Amino acid sequence: MDRLTKIPTSKILLWLSMVSMVMVFAGLTSGYIVRQAEGNWFVFELPQMFTYSTIVIVLSSVTMWWAVRSVRKGDLVAMRTSLAITLILGLGFCITQFWAWSDLVKMGIFFTGNPSGSFLYVLSALHLAHLAGGILYMIIVTTNAFRGLYSPENHLQIELCSTFWHFMDGLWVYLFIFLTMIR
Repeated sequence: MDRLTKIPTSKILLWLSMVSMVMVFAGLTSGYIVRQAEGNWFVFELPQMFTYSTIVIVLSSVTMWWAVRSVRKGDLVAMRTSLAITLILGLGFCITQFWAWSDLVKMGIFFTGNPSGSFLYVLSALHLAHLAGGILYMIIVTTNAFRGLYSPENHLQIELCSTFWHFMDGLWVYLFIFLTMIR
């Protein structure tokens, strides 16, 4: 814990890492806009599966919120249930992303060949790579929850996981809106 701010060091480090992720994605989306303006940009509709994946990840944020609320209230059964559901929804998001890529291939949109397809794959894959870290942490947190390691007084891991999870949700919603609107 930082002696000056009384904020756990892990929270400070998490926020610093999220700021760096914002910078990476801001750079990529800026590059998208600049490259699009240069021409040779193939416009295509996003596969419907990206919409489904967006719904899944937003639902996972709701269940993550439920987990934090439950542990704060001491409802450890609801906390375990909501963490498990969040983990399942997170895995569902990953699956729908792979299905969306499959739909892109069926549409003739590949990683190489046109910059618009390349940017879409890079943005969605980079988000998925970061989310994979969140899923690994979610597995640890959920396992610890079933082992009875959390209480209303001791749940920093759940708070950290929740912060990152909501960040990843918000980042995907931003990317989805960006990719839908900036065609």
